Amino acid sequence: MSIEPRPTRLPTPPGLEPRGPYTPAVRAGDFVFLSGQIGLSPETGRLADGGVQAQARQTLSNITAILTAAGLTVHDIARAVIYLSDIADWAAVNDVYEAFFDGAAVPARTAIAVTGLPLSALVEIEITALAR
Repeated sequence: MSIEPRPTRLPTPPGLEPRGPYTPAVRAGDFVFLSGQIGLSPETGRLADGGVQAQARQTLSNITAILTAAGLTVHDIARAVIYLSDIADWAAVNDVYEAFFDGAAVPARTAIAVTGLPLSALVEIEITALAR
């Protein structure tokens, strides 16, 4: 029986450093796990202005930056979990999500309504990708 190496912390792009005791991305075997990301602007450190769609776009932009730092692309995403502070925002976030994956295989996905997100964010997305 072979023992897999321990999870390896992956590089974090500037401005996306964690604000708590977690790692934004780790590689474990053939997978890369991204911690939940919210729509914080790396430039300002504040949530994107403009409501849930603006936050969803910024969240996906942050995810892209973290994947790029790990040598991956949107095409490597296998699964996404979307947390919404209001399930009524599902359709609006879905529009942004669908545009993000335009031309790429859409991964498996779960969407969940929650009672609150960090920093009063409206949306949070976590990703599992295949490592290269």
